[in-house]
Amino acid sequence: MTAFVLFVICTLASAVGSIVGAGGGVIIKPVLDMIGLLPVSTVSFCSGCTVLGMSLCSLIGSRKGEIRLHLKTSTLLAIGAVCGGIVGKWLFELVRSAAGNENVLGMVQAACLTGVNFFVLLYVCRKDKISSGHVTMPAAVITIGIFLSVISSFLGIGGGPINVAVLFFFFSMEAKEAAKNSLYIIVFSQISNIASAIVTDSVPEFKWIHLGMMILGGIGGALLGNIFSRKMDNKDVESVLKVLVSVIVCLGIYNILKYSMLC
Repeated sequence: MTAFVLFVICTLASAVGSIVGAGGGVIIKPVLDMIGLLPVSTVSFCSGCTVLGMSLCSLIGSRKGEIRLHLKTSTLLAIGAVCGGIVGKWLFELVRSAAGNENVLGMVQAACLTGVNFFVLLYVCRKDKISSGHVTMPAAVITIGIFLSVISSFLGIGGGPINVAVLFFFFSMEAKEAAKNSLYIIVFSQISNIASAIVTDSVPEFKWIHLGMMILGGIGGALLGNIFSRKMDNKDVESVLKVLVSVIVCLGIYNILKYSMLC
């Protein structure tokens, strides 16, 4: 029963994540924390694996579409993401050791996730009134990639709306462009995050059936997301993003309260 619930959650989350470029982990993580099916550390690791499968599938499925990858910019961001993924994983292990129990770790992650997404929501709602730029200096682009990946790796969300918001603000991308390029960056970020966990022997305990069903859900969600994305324009994608971030903020507030009472 648990495996089936994980499959359904990951399928729905990944479908939405594929459309807006959020990766799905930003939904999977707070939802699983809320219902408490798995330990916090296990959710972070399995969510990252799911997001990797979903992002790869979504990119392959959309390779012949009209929305293009900004390969130079996104590759530099991906290089930064590899470095940031390692740092974020180290930070996660540091906080987990200092916290002493999963509830404190969950509260810290929920607070960070809620705060980040609250500011993303404010920005996305007022995006049309805020001037955007186009960063081209390689060192600056890599630094932005590091920043994005540190946050996503620490939170176990893959990428999330913060990726899309940064691509809006710093690189003047439209919503569907930002979604596709965000997924490209997420692939590299998650590879480094998972590899770091394996190399440092910090992979949490999990059941293979749970991980397998989550990854299958991620792939299924990516296929669904690609179908819906083809029928949507940039405004539609932005509207989905606003609803998604609003839901994430509400889930985050609930999880903060939940973990604070358990600590």
